[in-house]
Amino acid sequence: MSSDYSADQIQVLEGLEAVRKRPGMYIGSTSSRGLHHLVYEIVDNSVDEALAGFCDTIEVTINQDDSITVIDNGRGMPVDEHPKMKVPAVEVIFTQLHAGGKFGGGAYKVSGGLHGVGASVVNALSDWLEVTIYRDGNIYRQRYEKGKTVKKLEIIGACKKSKHGSMVTFKPDSSIFEETVYDFDVLKQRLREMAFLTKGLKIILKDEREGSKQDREFHYEGGIREFVQYLNRSKEALYPTIIYCEGKIDGVAVEVAIQHNDSYTESAYSFVNNINTPEGGTHMAGFRNALTKTFNDYARKNNLLKEKEANLTGDDIREGMTAIISVKLEDPQFEGQTKQKLGNSEARSAVDSVVSEQLTYYLEQNPQIAKIICEKSILAQRARAAARKARDLTRRKTALESTTLPGKLADCSDKNPENCEIYIVEGDSAGGSAKTARSRNTQAILPLRGKILNVEKARLDKIYANAEIKAMITAFGTGIHEDFDISKLRYHKIIIMTDADVDGAHISTLLLTFLYRFMPELIKQGYVYLAQPPLYKVEKNKKVWYAYDDNELNNILKEVGRDNNNKIQRYKGLGEMDPEQLWETTMDPERRILLRVTMDEEASSEIDLTFTTLMGDKVEPRREFIELNARYGELDV
Repeated sequence: MSSDYSADQIQVLEGLEAVRKRPGMYIGSTSSRGLHHLVYEIVDNSVDEALAGFCDTIEVTINQDDSITVIDNGRGMPVDEHPKMKVPAVEVIFTQLHAGGKFGGGAYKVSGGLHGVGASVVNALSDWLEVTIYRDGNIYRQRYEKGKTVKKLEIIGACKKSKHGSMVTFKPDSSIFEETVYDFDVLKQRLREMAFLTKGLKIILKDEREGSKQDREFHYEGGIREFVQYLNRSKEALYPTIIYCEGKIDGVAVEVAIQHNDSYTESAYSFVNNINTPEGGTHMAGFRNALTKTFNDYARKNNLLKEKEANLTGDDIREGMTAIISVKLEDPQFEGQTKQKLGNSEARSAVDSVVSEQLTYYLEQNPQIAKIICEKSILAQRARAAARKARDLTRRKTALESTTLPGKLADCSDKNPENCEIYIVEGDSAGGSAKTARSRNTQAILPLRGKILNVEKARLDKIYANAEIKAMITAFGTGIHEDFDISKLRYHKIIIMTDADVDGAHISTLLLTFLYRFMPELIKQGYVYLAQPPLYKVEKNKKVWYAYDDNELNNILKEVGRDNNNKIQRYKGLGEMDPEQLWETTMDPERRILLRVTMDEEASSEIDLTFTTLMGDKVEPRREFIELNARYGELDV
């Protein structure tokens, strides 16, 4: 490929008008997620230079004023005059929407980002942006404010001929974003992922803000093999090596890394040109097809499956499997604007072909590992058959008894799911108070006895046999796993209400683990909430205040005065509240505080790892996690 990167490779499709008016159309939202997305767009451009073979180091700095600086040692953006626009090409990149080297001009074979939208969108949504370019022995600089050029491109100095690259500094516009404070940990997760996906690329993240100075470096010569190792670190791997397949067919570069562990959940993540595709697509379909066919062929050929036994399903083989599927291609076609699903048919056949051939070879070379995986898959097959029987039995009962709801459920009278909410309550005493306190028309109560099964350590058959989980599945009405149907959901608010202590937090985590593993759509669509019961009740002169944390208690005491007339009660659990108190503090829609549980699909591998760390068997990673996160006081899933 030519190393030239000049003005005639920058093609212009249209201007920048709408971005400031409708930022959500371009970056998804103006919340914290959109704010962080700006950084990824600029970094994506530098990663594209790395994918093209011209950059090996990217440095991202959060400056003291929450502006961001991204430096790379790529070729440096082109500074010559654009033949059509008659301004320097770098100015076209930052001021014209759909302008860049990614529209077939020959600058990039593969690219991520928003297909050339990135740099101009970041500029449009920034209070100011400065770009500095090191190229051809000169240092060039240009400044923009709110997307408009305020200074012509100028040479501000000289540099060695061998020095090349780009530096972009921008400050997000506070009149557009709901918040403009960057979170180091959010950037750390995404940049780590980018480094895993680009073998050999070094990404450095620095925080220069007062009180939070820190830096991290991500550099993985093993690429996605090290990614799988990282994701499996809280699990017990069934074999020491990472199965790795790599190849290029019809212009599609394929990389796949696989390792099974002793858990019962599949953790497979797919990427196209380093972009996460949470909904999979053709590359994932090709991978699954190759995996299922290859393992069945091997198991039959080596008599691990008896003649009369049914073939292993994909689910059986993928139980406890961690996998990364990464493809790079020149013209990715995504389904929908969010780029969550790949549509290119050539990606399916390329992945299928590379994985089939190389996995077959690997299994033949490593019969012991092949046997371990096949035996785990056969056990999974038997457990799935037992689970199917339990499920069919439940279905038959349901058909005969016309959808019998669990006996301990106190249902609401309104049948419109949009108006209805269900409280999952820990213990019978709190359940009794909640049943008395509730608004019977719209609020249902389901009390659970003790701690539910930890689904992270159980197969489907055990899950279907658990009474508390069965009660929840029946009450929600959606079914779970492959039977899940969100249109049958009976309540549009599922509210987890537990005591504000360590036991309550554990029960909440067990419930969230179950919902995340078997009904993730409930979390994705925003139907799951955590109730926030108060920690304190303050009484003075027959007046009552409730405090939800120590800060609020101190503020109330400052307001009412600290003296002997204050009566302060510390609630140990929901059962200590009478129904009236429970209603006015935790259940009254006019006054209560609910936390909605949200899920960032772009960080799905990190969410997965968090659940495994907290709920899995390995103690050491859990201790490390708690030590690292104890200062935050709560876990944001």
